[in-house]
Amino acid sequence: RVFCRVRPLLSDDVADTETKSVYFPTTTETLGRGIELLQHGQKHSFTFDKVFVPESSQEEVFVEVSQLVQSALDGYKVCIFAYGQTGSGKTHTMMGTPGNYDEKGLIPRSLEQIFESKQMLQNQGWKYEMQVSMLEIYNETIRDLLSTNRSGPPECGSKQHTIKHDANGNTHVSDLTIVDVRSSREVSYLLSRAAQSRYRRTLNLNDHSMDQQVQGVLNLIDLAGSERLSKSGSTGDRLKETQAINKSLSSLSDVIFALAKKEEHTLMVVNVSPAPSSINESLCSLRFAARVNACEIGTPRRQTSARQLDARFSYG
Repeated sequence: RVFCRVRPLLSDDVADTETKSVYFPTTTETLGRGIELLQHGQKHSFTFDKVFVPESSQEEVFVEVSQLVQSALDGYKVCIFAYGQTGSGKTHTMMGTPGNYDEKGLIPRSLEQIFESKQMLQNQGWKYEMQVSMLEIYNETIRDLLSTNRSGPPECGSKQHTIKHDANGNTHVSDLTIVDVRSSREVSYLLSRAAQSRYRRTLNLNDHSMDQQVQGVLNLIDLAGSERLSKSGSTGDRLKETQAINKSLSSLSDVIFALAKKEEHTLMVVNVSPAPSSINESLCSLRFAARVNACEIGTPRRQTSARQLDARFSYG
């Protein structure tokens, strides 16, 4: 499924505030699900599973995705990711505003829900061990953000990490630093610690139980900006970085359509700037999101086995 979120106009948006380029239709069929962009007098209409207007709160957005978070705890594979151009509100949607309780994003709210559910299940006799590892992928190089030996530029990590996939479709990264955690507050501290050297951050929570025979995966992802190379104005090292980002994003549609052959919950939150100066990039984002929304994914299947519970929660 695909959600669309339009951020409010900001004071530094270079645009004529009298000019409006984004509209929300109010017909019965599209109320709360439609969005229209006006470009050079031509109207472009899109319909998604949910459209959040600029006035929508962080809580309103999380209410719509909280059931997917619970699905991961119930043994399903879940992926929630934010897509859109730089400055369209992806990180605000995923992380929120540090220190502002009401402005918390999907990631801290999801962590709170996970630990609240953990406490409730522990009261029913469940036993949990939860671990955290954090990584970023920068210029196609994996970096361990919790390693105490990491120094120098991103390309000069002390270890070469590899990505592996097991027969059950689970993904593992070799030689990551792993930290035991007992609360969402401890995870928040580790997020802040990792953010000191970030370009992108990834959080993995591993939850183990020797008695319950279920597996769940929740991936929470803040992607890099999707603007085209000509729009970015990048040169030198920044050009290399932008090219690597665009190469990854260009493969995203292939990944989405490959998921159609599997049984997973996938939610894309496309973020859009309402500034008239961003109309071209907004239109590109919405067109891509519309293609993703047309992808039919099979009926999700609960992951059960006779092995220990291994629920992994990722943020990148």
